[in-house]
Amino acid sequence: MMSSHLNRRSFLKAAGMCTLSMMVPKFVRAQGGIDKSKPNIIFLMTDDMGIGDTTVYNPESKIPTPNLEKLAGEGVIFTDAHSPSSMCTPTRYALLTGRYCWRTWLWRGVYGGYDRPLIKKDRMTIASLLKENGYATACVGKWHLGMDWATKDGSVPEPDDAYEQFNIDFSKPIKEGPLDRGFDYYFGTSGCTTDDPPMCYIENDRTLGIPNVICPNDPASEDRKLLMVPDWRHEDADIEFSRRSIEFIERHLEHNPGQPFFLYLPLSVPHIPWFPHELTQGKSEAGARGDQVWTADWVLGQIMKTLDEHGISDNTLLIFTSDNGPRRGVHGHKSSWHYRGEKGDLYEGGHRMPFVVRWPEKIKAGTRCDELTCFTDMMATFAAIVGAELPSDAGEDSFNILSAMLGETLGEPIRHSLVHHNGLLAIRKGDWKLIPGIQGNGRERGRKELYNLKQDPDEKNNVYDAHPEIVKELTDMLRKQMEEGRSRPL
Repeated sequence: MMSSHLNRRSFLKAAGMCTLSMMVPKFVRAQGGIDKSKPNIIFLMTDDMGIGDTTVYNPESKIPTPNLEKLAGEGVIFTDAHSPSSMCTPTRYALLTGRYCWRTWLWRGVYGGYDRPLIKKDRMTIASLLKENGYATACVGKWHLGMDWATKDGSVPEPDDAYEQFNIDFSKPIKEGPLDRGFDYYFGTSGCTTDDPPMCYIENDRTLGIPNVICPNDPASEDRKLLMVPDWRHEDADIEFSRRSIEFIERHLEHNPGQPFFLYLPLSVPHIPWFPHELTQGKSEAGARGDQVWTADWVLGQIMKTLDEHGISDNTLLIFTSDNGPRRGVHGHKSSWHYRGEKGDLYEGGHRMPFVVRWPEKIKAGTRCDELTCFTDMMATFAAIVGAELPSDAGEDSFNILSAMLGETLGEPIRHSLVHHNGLLAIRKGDWKLIPGIQGNGRERGRKELYNLKQDPDEKNNVYDAHPEIVKELTDMLRKQMEEGRSRPL
């Protein structure tokens, strides 16, 4: 069993910051044929990073993001890309399944560290799809979709009950986690890395160390008694996720150089608490949170460097984005850029995300795409890349956006609509966005708003009463999608 915490000295050298390439042993790439018809795929997703946090979108951002700028210069930036929800767990569910999370029982709120699996065992994920099509698959980072923990008395843990953690048997395997949802390898944490117990790393189906120490109070603990492994440090997590990702890539290239791989890398930064690692402190002009955004950019740089060193950048589809909108910036930094709203909002700032894609063999460098897209679209897009056909009971809200990535001329929009979610629902069609006051369970709560995003991208002018015909059209469209259980045509 590996150590449950990091050797802090391994991150430092006399001349300042060291790179992860110096921390990870170099493998000699084995010789062999490479199936270039199927690219490697890396989906890197930050936690609570806004579209205004990066200089790629917001020229006045107070946070340097040079690696993302490089990625954008070598690929395509999407200007109208959206997370499926403005909260953590629903976005992750929708990304991995191609299905809106409000179609499950979880139409409001997020998971804790001890909640049971949200993705049903028989549901296809992008990982199982790619695995069936010859890919090695790995998830490194924050899971936040539930697992089955063993208990000392055999009972089922109550969701997110702090007292239940003392009944968890951490010596036993964890069931129904990422390994049972299409991933060959997993390293990460069960819930919010820095906010949900247990504060420990999990490798495959085992914790690294036994959480038996109460985490000291910090902004994330909210005075709860959260179990952690000895010497747990929030600020080490994403550095370790980066290191483990590089280890996976290099280990795979050593042993299976001809096989494509899929790496899902959900980081924990810049989620609270804002405790930047020593290597990242003071790197931005936007406080501790800004330093953590810089950390995400640094991780991206390490991944890009690794791909370059092994000569696989050209045939790797690399995607960078965030799971939902940000917390508010400080010192004049506009984390949502000019958009209204933040994390948890139905307004654009809550779910309009940075979305940058690079695939040098296929995507023209330095391009821009204004097509309406959503993370649920990864299922259909990856299926198209590998030449697979989605069954009717998979990817119900997923549309193939490969043509948009490749810069092809489109005769009509790929998506006819998009549903936003934060417990309440909103629907987008063309320039119009309606917030009709409908919950994920179909009930109404009285919130009525309509915006024309072309004329009013900052959502300052509610024109609900002026366009009853648009309200009716979009309300009927939303109700229809709720009743039919899908938005992607069969």
